[in-house]
Amino acid sequence: MDPIVKLAMAKWPNVPHCYAWLALDARGDWRMRDERAQALNLAGEKIIHSALLAFIARNYAVDERGCWYFQNGPQRVYVNLASTPYILHTDQNGLLFDQTGKAWQTLDTIWLASEGQCIVQSEGKVGQLDDRDLAQCLANFQLNQQSLSDEKWQAWLAGEALVLHFLYAGQSLPVRRLASAAPADLAQQFGFCRVPQANADNLLGS
Repeated sequence: MDPIVKLAMAKWPNVPHCYAWLALDARGDWRMRDERAQALNLAGEKIIHSALLAFIARNYAVDERGCWYFQNGPQRVYVNLASTPYILHTDQNGLLFDQTGKAWQTLDTIWLASEGQCIVQSEGKVGQLDDRDLAQCLANFQLNQQSLSDEKWQAWLAGEALVLHFLYAGQSLPVRRLASAAPADLAQQFGFCRVPQANADNLLGS
């Protein structure tokens, strides 16, 4: 968190929190949701200002309720999540990085849903791989230490009892089957709040 943000928090500790105005979409883009977007349940306008994006990335955090927010000076701007708190992409070397620009060097668990959605856990964080990046990661999935054929890939997705592994930065991780990749189910399973509310207790998985 930026030092100037910490100073503002200490100077103005009781600034009301902001809800519903900021969102993270399933592509990893931050979106500003004005009153019209909120009223019509629209995604909102994509934020493209590089300095603002960097500021949000440096000051992105989670509270004790599992609600994610951007600390904007003394004010918490809570984030509506279209999917998971982090959205992952691949660089040219196949390394995963999230929407804040941080690389995920060490992975803990890989999950796959029958529809092909890939969820990654690392050091207490959870992120969904942007489906546009999945093709680049297919070579990381192996069956019996061999590359996965299209036939075996489809068999696994169809529910066949095959033991897959995901190779990443010297690790070989068994792939776990994900029962559902619906956003509400992901929130429930991985313990975060998708739509923080100001006037209600935020139950994990909402």
